[in-house]
This record gives sequence, C-alpha cells and structure tokens, in this order.
Amino acid sequence: MGHTLVKAISVEVLRPLKVCLGIDVGSVSTNIAVVDEGGQVLDTVYLRTNGQPIEAIQEALAMLEGRTGILTVAGVGTTGSGRQLAAVVAGADAVKNEITAHAVAAMHIVPEVRTILEIGGQDSKIIIIRDGVVTDFAMNTVCAAGTGSFLDQQAARLNIAIADFGPRALEATSPVRVAGRCAVFAESDMIHKQQSGHAIPDILSGLCQALVRNYLNNVGKGKRIEGPVVFQGGVAANSGMRQAFEAALGLPLLVPEHYSVMGAIGAALLAGEQVGRGQETKFRGFGLVHNRYHTASFECDGCPNICEVVEIKREEELLARWGDRCGRWSNGVGKGK
Repeated sequence: MGHTLVKAISVEVLRPLKVCLGIDVGSVSTNIAVVDEGGQVLDTVYLRTNGQPIEAIQEALAMLEGRTGILTVAGVGTTGSGRQLAAVVAGADAVKNEITAHAVAAMHIVPEVRTILEIGGQDSKIIIIRDGVVTDFAMNTVCAAGTGSFLDQQAARLNIAIADFGPRALEATSPVRVAGRCAVFAESDMIHKQQSGHAIPDILSGLCQALVRNYLNNVGKGKRIEGPVVFQGGVAANSGMRQAFEAALGLPLLVPEHYSVMGAIGAALLAGEQVGRGQETKFRGFGLVHNRYHTASFECDGCPNICEVVEIKREEELLARWGDRCGRWSNGVGKGK
C-alpha cells in the first residue's frame, strides 16, 4: 500500500507593525517620523510648510500611508510652533515644546550628549544637558541671521544651489570677515565684499564664520558648551557651518543621520512613553487626509484681556478652540458651547 507524504507548509501571518508618529510643524517645514516600539526610525518625511500647515500634515501622512506598508499607529506626538494645530488635526497623545522634543531625540541617539546646537528655518536653539537632564537652554526667534531661510536667501542671491553652499565655502583660501550681528548688515557686507572683488568661496566661508560668532554671542552667551556636541536642524546639512562651529568651539560636532527631523523623532518617542502607560491613542487615522478643515479666530470681550481665540472645524464640526486664558471657550468644546 502506498504512502502519501504531505508536506506541511507554514504560513507566516503578517501582523501590523506597531509604531508611533511624531509630527513637527514649523514655519518653514513640516516633518513626520515613524518610530517602532524599539525606538528605531523606520521612515521620515520632510516637507515645506508653505504657509499651509494642515495641508502639509495631510500630504505627509498620505505619503507615509502609501509607502510604509502594514502598520498600526499606537501613538502620536506633536511639537513645533504648530503643535497645537497638529494635535487637533491628527489626534495627538503627547504635545511637547521643541526643546523637550529635540533633547529627547538627541539623548536617544547619542546618550552621552552634553550640548545640542539646533538651527532650523526660522529660529535657533541651544540645549545644555547634564547627566541626561536638560539644565539650561536658550532660543533666538528674533533675528534671522544664521537660520536656514537666511542661508537659502543668500544662496539664491548668489545663484548657488543651497546644497552647494557648504562645499563652496570649504573651497575658501582666504575667508573674509563679514558683519554677522544682523541679517541686513550681513547681506550688505557680503555685497560690499563682492564689489571689492573677493572670491565667492571666501565670502561664503566668511559668512559662515560670522553667523557662528553671532550664534555663540547671542544664543550661546553664558552657556558652558561641552562635548559631545550634537548639531541638528536643517542647517546641520551645511558643511561650511559645521566647519565654522568646530573651529570656533575647538570641538568635533556629531550630526545625526536624521538631523533635519529630530524634533519629529523626539515627539514620536514621547508619544511612545505616553501610550506605554496604557493610554489608548487619539490618532484620527489616515483617513484624515481626505477631510476638509477650516480655521478662524475671534476676540473675546468677556474681560480686559481681550484674548484672541482660535478655533478649528472639520467640515462643520467644531474640533477645538485655544488662546483664551480663562478656558471659557476652550473648555466648552464638546459641551454644547
């Protein structure tokens, strides 16, 4: 009697990968990071905000949904100047300021970090860390000198691609001294140096040195900068700025792989901590990319504060209000007010 051999075939069941999303909405860029349960960065999106943060969030989420595969969003964190808006649109479990988000991301990647230099599109920051705790920080949101938008502007004026700015600066043989205390003065001085016949690489290198002096004399004033030093933010891509910082500090700079989206990574990690305590995520789902949102504001005359109250609606549904100091309007959302 013959025997039939039956070969057992094991079928691997694909299980959705649990991840946390970090959303960093700034005036120049909107960034999203996808981080798994082990803290590994799986994917990132970097988009220009272009003055439309809601549309930027929707576009970034649509890009992620289309290329990330099977995943389950266990938590969402938001940060940046538009963190409140992003929290309402996406449904956030953790809403944190930029200092906290950038510090958490840097310490996750470089646990022994003691100083963080962060320069983005519109502002710059310094964060001092000792024994894993933020002990001091400073931000500059007043002057544009040294920020990404200023460097973009100067590169465009010189007809140089921003990606070539740093390499061209490294070609300098005799850097000129540029006045860097103010964006207006810096540009004026650069034009003067051009008219005097100085080579473009020498001017670019001089500008990097001037902007580093400005940063250290303002944002870094009174701060004890010790290594390891992590350099993050979009400007960290500029090799001319990195070289100028290293020369001024006498210390090497560590630039993380995901230097431009560190705020989003930190927000994702913080969301993971929040939902790890057993909290169910508030994430509204990837379907939000198809929703229409409307924002408006009004002044409350209920007291002498005259608060500007911002409200956001999805279609005709009121989702949130904020900006009132007493909570009269924000606390009333969902209560028929």
